[in-house]
Amino acid sequence: MKVTGKLYLIPVTLADTTSSELAKQSNPLDVLPETVKRTIEFIDYYIVENEKNARRFIKSILPEKVQASLHLSALNKHTEVSEHNQMLQPCLEGKNVGLMSDAGCPGVADPGAAIVKIAHEKGIQVIPLVGPSSILLALMGSGMNGQSFAFNGYLPIDKGEKKAALKNFEQLSFSKNQSQLFIETPYRNNKLLEDVLQTLQPNTLLCIACDLTLPSEYIKTLRVAEWKKTKVDLHNRPAIFIIYKSF
Repeated sequence: MKVTGKLYLIPVTLADTTSSELAKQSNPLDVLPETVKRTIEFIDYYIVENEKNARRFIKSILPEKVQASLHLSALNKHTEVSEHNQMLQPCLEGKNVGLMSDAGCPGVADPGAAIVKIAHEKGIQVIPLVGPSSILLALMGSGMNGQSFAFNGYLPIDKGEKKAALKNFEQLSFSKNQSQLFIETPYRNNKLLEDVLQTLQPNTLLCIACDLTLPSEYIKTLRVAEWKKTKVDLHNRPAIFIIYKSF
């Protein structure tokens, strides 16, 4: 009977802590379990968003890992769907494969879900490992409804469409008693916050959670009217926004 390799879903840190001053303050294993390190020890085949980032992360977790032994396939917006099946070929040859996002958990707000789907179709065992999810950490720290929530990804770029989306999320939160989460490209965060404060009702609750798991972590929930009196600079800081009806 032919032995099939397994697909390991390997979480990574939520931001690059391998360079700059953060490297001196943060240890990846402060937020990742030893299981991640042990898994990386025996896997040489990886499906990743960015090869350079993946190699740097692996080195930060396991410096003794021989980089020349690594076989990395890129999975991002430039990858053709026709390439997906080939990425799992090592599993069919009996080798274990690791799937990694650029930040957080693979398959959640991440293109890796397409690979996991194919793995199930091919009968490849999928093993998700424990690690940080910015979505869940933000929700945990928000004080908002964790029993019913929706992650909506990125808002439209067009200002009119963006405001319509925000109004819709606010209405859904009111009618369904549901927390509504969304994100923006970090360099647009401050502009998004302006739009949120101009669009939502004064009593609607807004949580901003940024730099999660980093020394500069910031999580705060206030009503929109209170946020208008609060100064916060979110420029180039990975952030999640959550809105919820007032209580």
